[in-house]
Amino acid sequence: EAGGAVLGTAADKLFSLSGLFAVYKPKGPTSAGVLNLLKERLLAEAGVQTNGKKRNQVLKIGHGGTLDSAAAGVLVVGIGKGTKMLRTMLAGSKKYTAIGMLGKATDTLDATGKVTEEKPYDQVTKGDLENVLQKFTGHIMQVPPLYSALKKDGERLSTLMKRGEAVEAKPARPVRVYSLSLQQFQPPLFTLDVECGGGFYVRSLVSDIGKELCTCATMQELTRTKQGPFTLEEHALHEDKWTIDEIARSLEHCTSLLPGEPSHKKLKTEHPGETAVICE
Repeated sequence: EAGGAVLGTAADKLFSLSGLFAVYKPKGPTSAGVLNLLKERLLAEAGVQTNGKKRNQVLKIGHGGTLDSAAAGVLVVGIGKGTKMLRTMLAGSKKYTAIGMLGKATDTLDATGKVTEEKPYDQVTKGDLENVLQKFTGHIMQVPPLYSALKKDGERLSTLMKRGEAVEAKPARPVRVYSLSLQQFQPPLFTLDVECGGGFYVRSLVSDIGKELCTCATMQELTRTKQGPFTLEEHALHEDKWTIDEIARSLEHCTSLLPGEPSHKKLKTEHPGETAVICE
């Protein structure tokens, strides 16, 4: 039962779903917005009314690591007991394809921000770029962007920045880059493939590469192609597949990707600023 009403078959199936799967997050909406839409779709399909204060009707669902609004790609979702496994996704490795633009810097370090600086970039060669990438591979120190989901006094830095409040840059912190390669160079654009650990900001990487090349750079596009064992190509469900049956199939398919039963102890992430977002 939910809220005193006997649930139908679709609702029974929905509330029995448990585990991790992945969805495709398009450019535009926030990660939380995608999660809310997914939840609405599933509850509507199950015929579950969410109006009123019947909290026991609620579907437990969450995501394991925010993707910026302007970014697209794999978003790992936990449902039911799977939400306990989301923290492991935060510290695990992630892969991205990023397109950077030389010669311009913005306040957000990506294409959504205001241009703060312009510099010539004609002197930069493909060889220069490839050589610089070696400096950003392995264990490195990185200053997170001011426009980020990191928090100060319980509020996101990006929210404080948008309100016009003075925000101090967070100190550089250790991050890990497993691999970094140049896929394409058509000045002013360059395309990178990055595999990194938790707490890493690709926007900061692109900006730092620009500075290292004696110019500036900003990220134009970002796609997360892999998070943990979940790949964009094989596992990410697009919006037309956000149905109870499709997710049940995906959960079954993805079981083999995961370690044994999740521990109920609190798992520490690499960086305390990161959180797995649980929606109830």
